[in-house]
Amino acid sequence: MKGYDAVVVGAGAAGVGVGVALSKLDLDFVVVERDRIGASFRDWPEEMRFITPSFPSNSFGIPDLNAVTPKTSPAFALDREHPSGEEYADYLEGVAEYYELPVKEGVEVGSVRPRNTTTDEATEMAVDGGAQEGFVLETDDGEVETRFVVWATGQYGEPRRPFEGADCCVHNTEVNSWKNHAEKGEEFVVIGGYESGIDAAVGLIDNGCSVTVVDSGAPWAVRAPDPSVSLSPYTLERLDRIAGSDNLTFAGDTYVERVERYTDGCRYAVVTREVTEDGLSDSEGRIETETRPLLAGGFETEFGPADEYFPRDQEGVVPLTDRDESPIADGLFLAGPEVAHNGVLFCFIYKFRTRFPVIAETIGERLGVDTSPLEVYREESMFMDDLSCCEPDMCDC
Repeated sequence: MKGYDAVVVGAGAAGVGVGVALSKLDLDFVVVERDRIGASFRDWPEEMRFITPSFPSNSFGIPDLNAVTPKTSPAFALDREHPSGEEYADYLEGVAEYYELPVKEGVEVGSVRPRNTTTDEATEMAVDGGAQEGFVLETDDGEVETRFVVWATGQYGEPRRPFEGADCCVHNTEVNSWKNHAEKGEEFVVIGGYESGIDAAVGLIDNGCSVTVVDSGAPWAVRAPDPSVSLSPYTLERLDRIAGSDNLTFAGDTYVERVERYTDGCRYAVVTREVTEDGLSDSEGRIETETRPLLAGGFETEFGPADEYFPRDQEGVVPLTDRDESPIADGLFLAGPEVAHNGVLFCFIYKFRTRFPVIAETIGERLGVDTSPLEVYREESMFMDDLSCCEPDMCDC
């Protein structure tokens, strides 16, 4: 059995970023990835772009918003302000190569259990207070023993299908190009009006299609200083370009109850109810389409074999310690867009990257190694260990 000081699970933005922070310490660690570095970004539709802009401002102490390290910039590396998923994955691969990260691709983690327990005992151990002596990871490449685990698998898991008939829909991540998808018909229904839904609408309308966007709220009409709860300026700018088009229809405050497929197999009906101040209306509405409805509602938030160690509160948020550690499993950390503190979700790279050195410092201190090399993160404003700035109504971080 191979043993490590730490194992990082996932080699996306969070996994590579944490890996670089750990590489600055005298540790024996590995990053395991079931596919390849940045694989989830490579699954984006061809036309999809980062909504946060990249700019090479590192020399002014303001790291590129999409950078995962203090000294790199996707804008400089790619010559792009809004990288595509494919381009950003190339940036991550470049970072991993430059910092000589020990990444093992094609290794999937099947289970996580506290050391000296069986798989059946793992849940009981977690509930009773966690593993004080590390973990054993069962992988398809054999067992791995480690004192610390950093779970950095991101949000790109099982597509959220919250209503009956959702399997009749095409999830936006199943589309490799909006130009190619536009060849399937002239009219489309997009369920979901946030970033990915508007991206789908813009991509299809740019290719001559008509689109109806359905959402239980009206995200396109909401304005807030935190882009976690409203559309980004980049998306709003693109939306403004097509807003006057006869090919765009908004169906806001419209709850999707189910999707029906007609017996001829060539037509679909999105069955809806109006959202009112008192709840859902009694009468049903129907939006018919000859193309499969597009589902742009995100993903189920779960952590695979580590899910039991990250219990959620009533609002679905994972309560973490102030070091981003599982509250019930000592030594198991969470990195990435599901990190939340004081009601604030760290869902963008420029938010959750500030916690990479916090995790690395915690691991280093517990193992008794010098953590001073991490001060470069503090110097570059990428080290947020004071959470007092996180307020639900106005997050300054």
